[in-house]
Amino acid sequence: MDRELSSFEVKKLNSKQALTALLSKEQLNIERALRYVDYERKLVKLQTEVIKLQTWAIENNERIIILYEGRDAAGKGGAIRRITERINPRHIRIAALQKPTEDEQTQWYFQRYIEQFPKAGEIIFFNRSWYNRAVVEPVNGFCTEEEYKIFMGQVNDFERMILESGIHLVKIYMSISKKEQAKRFDEIKADPLKQWKMSPVDEKAQELWDDYTKYKDEMFAKTNTEKSPWKVINANRKTEARVNAINHILKRIPYNKDIKI
Repeated sequence: MDRELSSFEVKKLNSKQALTALLSKEQLNIERALRYVDYERKLVKLQTEVIKLQTWAIENNERIIILYEGRDAAGKGGAIRRITERINPRHIRIAALQKPTEDEQTQWYFQRYIEQFPKAGEIIFFNRSWYNRAVVEPVNGFCTEEEYKIFMGQVNDFERMILESGIHLVKIYMSISKKEQAKRFDEIKADPLKQWKMSPVDEKAQELWDDYTKYKDEMFAKTNTEKSPWKVINANRKTEARVNAINHILKRIPYNKDIKI
């Protein structure tokens, strides 16, 4: 670091958050530690607002669906953990569905997702959603061309019915570069505590990058509607992505910001 620290920055570094950031890497990085302190402070303020949002939802019997999509290793799970870690767990659920069972494969495609929908006062977070059929499934051959076309023809009407029923729907897409995805895959493979995250689908993600891009672009062109828009968030830097995702949710849902908590 080739500049002199201000007294305010020195005060920042003399904190638990800064020490955690400094000691989490082999090489000391003052700028990174300062960014981390700023991130933690922003996060606490935003999490306070999320508590207000949840309190509003509970008191007014509101129903909320927030779905996170994005490439493998884009940070969807981490972003969901940051928004949910301070709120009442009895009034939220996180849906990260496995591949459909034999019975589910005979059902209407949207059916198993509908079964996860919120009751009054509840927030549901989808870590991947029905949009699997828009990108992941066709890229990997998990659905037929006809099934894909049927989905693309139905999804906007499906979401229109969700909104008309009074459910709040927020759609977030976490976007990372090919280089960043490769870096994160290497980190996952090297960490015994994270290796379980790598699936056969993840293993092929880099070689199928352009195919994912093609279907992703088609998804946005068809489903980024005025009433149900996508929010694309640059997720190359995880901390910024988490803050931006929460900010977007708070802007999209008309909760009472003056509610007492």
